Amino acid sequence: MTKMSGNPLALLPRPNRAGKKLMNHRTTFLEKQLFHHNSGNRCLLRRKVFSLGLVGALAALEVISAFAPILSAQTGQPLATTKTPAATPAATSVLSHDLSGVWMQYPDGNVPGVPGMNAVDDRTRPPLTPWGKAKFDAAKPLVGPRAVPGVENNPELRCDPDGPPKLLNLPNPFEIVQIPGRLLMFFELGHIWRTVWTDGRPLPKDPDPTYLGYSVGRWEGDTLVVDTIGFNDKLWDDSFGNPRSGATHLTERYRRLNHDTLELQIIIDDPKAYTKPWVSPPKLHKLEPAWEIAEWFCVLDEDNAYDEVVRKPAGVAPTPK
Repeated sequence: MTKMSGNPLALLPRPNRAGKKLMNHRTTFLEKQLFHHNSGNRCLLRRKVFSLGLVGALAALEVISAFAPILSAQTGQPLATTKTPAATPAATSVLSHDLSGVWMQYPDGNVPGVPGMNAVDDRTRPPLTPWGKAKFDAAKPLVGPRAVPGVENNPELRCDPDGPPKLLNLPNPFEIVQIPGRLLMFFELGHIWRTVWTDGRPLPKDPDPTYLGYSVGRWEGDTLVVDTIGFNDKLWDDSFGNPRSGATHLTERYRRLNHDTLELQIIIDDPKAYTKPWVSPPKLHKLEPAWEIAEWFCVLDEDNAYDEVVRKPAGVAPTPK
């Protein structure tokens, strides 16, 4: 089982389309912005800056250069998690079936002060099957202790779209929109729309394999239970190379604890990759009513330019003085 390494991180506030920075507390993350310095075990995460106009681009570059690395020692012991807020009875009765809004993970990830990466918690991963072990060994992630800059093969490097459960694990906001018979999830990363059918239909018997799978949802009291099957095996379950097979049955349990807090628990049942279901502890998300989902696409030319300027050189040892 992999553990999140003690990587220093630099987070950049996301600019809007006019080149102006949104709220200072809002940050975003992209795996391939993490590269390793060869002096010690340091790593630096840089937010890839998209085309923002001349003023926005210059401002973003100045912010990047001003950020200092943040070091965090990893002990291998589970870190303290955000305390679950008590559900308010009056609010719960009104809001329990209303999950609408823009939601962002609480910053209780495996790296202190950095949001997320633990909605799919690597510390609770069950043992791998022989198929899963072969896939895991072949994966060369962009983050974590197995990352080697310049040789990674994360599907993101090909601009493949992300999908569940990994899409739910990255510390980027998503918006939930509820309409009769459907719940729509709009993810900032990749500008991905996901449909969860809530009209009572069953899961299909033999769905075509896709990146997002086929999802249906039902209410169990105050909890929305989403079941998804029909995945392809082109993506990973998380950022560390844990595999996803076509046999995956993903279960997500959403519960609104109060007006500002959404709880999500992810359960991965993939008998082809893991010897038993992978049950992660609940992850809390905060309502962000003032946020808008920004445009964030994977552009291959920009990715290739980043690879040549940042990612690949990061894996080359510095010239001895």
